[in-house]
Amino acid sequence: MTSSLFDLSGKVALVTGASRGIGEAIARLLAAHGAHVIVSSRKAADCEKVAAAIRVDGGQAEVRACHIGEMDQVQGIFADIEAAHGRLDILVNNAAANPYFGPIVDTDLGAFQKTVDVNIRGYFFMCALGAKLMAKNGGGSIVNVASINGVVPGDLQGIYSITKAAVIAMSAAFAKECAPSGVRVNALLPGLTDTKFASALVKNEAILKQAMQHVPMRRVARPAEMAGAVLYLVSAAASYTTGSSLVVDGGYLTV
Repeated sequence: MTSSLFDLSGKVALVTGASRGIGEAIARLLAAHGAHVIVSSRKAADCEKVAAAIRVDGGQAEVRACHIGEMDQVQGIFADIEAAHGRLDILVNNAAANPYFGPIVDTDLGAFQKTVDVNIRGYFFMCALGAKLMAKNGGGSIVNVASINGVVPGDLQGIYSITKAAVIAMSAAFAKECAPSGVRVNALLPGLTDTKFASALVKNEAILKQAMQHVPMRRVARPAEMAGAVLYLVSAAASYTTGSSLVVDGGYLTV
């Protein structure tokens, strides 16, 4: 039986970047605990596979495509959610961009701009519009998926690491200002996780071997192991938790 602390029945949850990996795992778990989940990413067809699986398992899910790097789409998804549901209780900002892997000094303007547009501007306005909609109904919970790279920059991942540091600071800033309206804002800092997004690291044997030397648990995380942390942050169990950065990294930052 699901503990009442983790019961999300009646809650409307939006999860971005939910067509695969960590986002998919989060969407599935929130739905399993009773939330009506809006599965979102750039491509609706990819999201529909996840939503269909949720419905087969007895959950509630719908699809809304949104590229968070495009402001008109960001504004549109919140307008659509308010029109359809009249509320938003949970927002998980998981969609991210990492188009460049290489020396920071060789980062070109295109890669820089894309990473900033999605990981900083996109997250910022998703938080701003999400918090406003939540406040209309007494509050809600926002989780921004950052990264341990926001604390210790990843090798050859300069601009990505910089944007994830910004997400950590952003989460604290929103938490401080939105608390009076009942909106909690926290950050999740995953370690290396077995996803397509991280495949350049996970599938490279030499890089992976080197990385595991710095992870006390000596393994890569599964996406589902990030979903449990998000469930806590959006649930009643975390009712007094805001402005926090929850690290789920197998011990990497302790080394």
